[in-house]
Amino acid sequence: MTTIILEVDNRTVTAHFILLGFPTRPAFQLLLFSVFLATYLLTLLENLLIILAIHSDGQLHKPMYFFLSHLSFLEMWYVTVISPKMLVDFLSHDKSISFNGCMTQLYFFVTFVCTEYILLAVMAFDRYVAICNPLRYPVIMINQLCGTLAGGCWFCGLMTAMIKMVFIAQLHYCGTPQINHYFCDISPLLNVSCEDSSQAELVDFFLALMVIALPLCVVVASYAAILATILRIPSAQGRQKAFSTCASHLTVVILFYSTTLFTYARPKLMYAYNSNKVVSVLYTVIVPLLNPIIYCLRNRDVKAALRKTIHCRGSGPQGNGVFSS
Repeated sequence: MTTIILEVDNRTVTAHFILLGFPTRPAFQLLLFSVFLATYLLTLLENLLIILAIHSDGQLHKPMYFFLSHLSFLEMWYVTVISPKMLVDFLSHDKSISFNGCMTQLYFFVTFVCTEYILLAVMAFDRYVAICNPLRYPVIMINQLCGTLAGGCWFCGLMTAMIKMVFIAQLHYCGTPQINHYFCDISPLLNVSCEDSSQAELVDFFLALMVIALPLCVVVASYAAILATILRIPSAQGRQKAFSTCASHLTVVILFYSTTLFTYARPKLMYAYNSNKVVSVLYTVIVPLLNPIIYCLRNRDVKAALRKTIHCRGSGPQGNGVFSS
């Protein structure tokens, strides 16, 4: 590989990074390539099927499934930002990534992660209204509000990523830095910067606090109210039915928040250790694979719609709109 070095303001500026990835023997690299390729393709297929099922089945034209379709669409792109480059690196000796390529990957990764945090909070609010205010649910969760909430999630994710990128991209990186990770993430990039990155770290911390802590508070408050409401239901069957409507979402929230908080709540120097790569695999590869399975296993409506979609019995959209309230 030929290292390209630029001179800017009498300083040496890198044009490439090296992603260390998973340094193992070639035979094991091939095994990892096969496993991650299968996982990537299966994740795309699962989420695509859920989107098609929700779109084609009129029974699923409801706010809950409208947000689920956004989650599936998001996670298809979420894994696509990372997996293709990772798969190429498994088979190549040249594990370099251009500066622009690295910044582009980071921008979209941060966008999708931040959007998912907020979207999961919106989905928790939807479940809160459905269980705690069932009679007012059709009045509150109207089409216009649901569309605004979904659009707001994407807008906040895009703006958060843009602000972070302004500070990350202007940092000075010397030579051809080696990033101890399999994709461009904020903390590994801060580690290889050869100038003071305290300002970028402060901005990243503040925005992470806003994007992670506030949605988490919404999720906790929503489920606290949901739990209190469920416990007041007199019959066991009624309690089980009410809980079943939010069990899938709660499982997805726990998986996503637990794995990402473990990573982003730790100091940046912890990225020097390979254990963080394993945790990152959980939320960038495993969680997007499991989410559609979780929703299918615990939701009879989704399972029925998927069976229709897979067996080509769906006859196209059966509702008057994207969803009905």
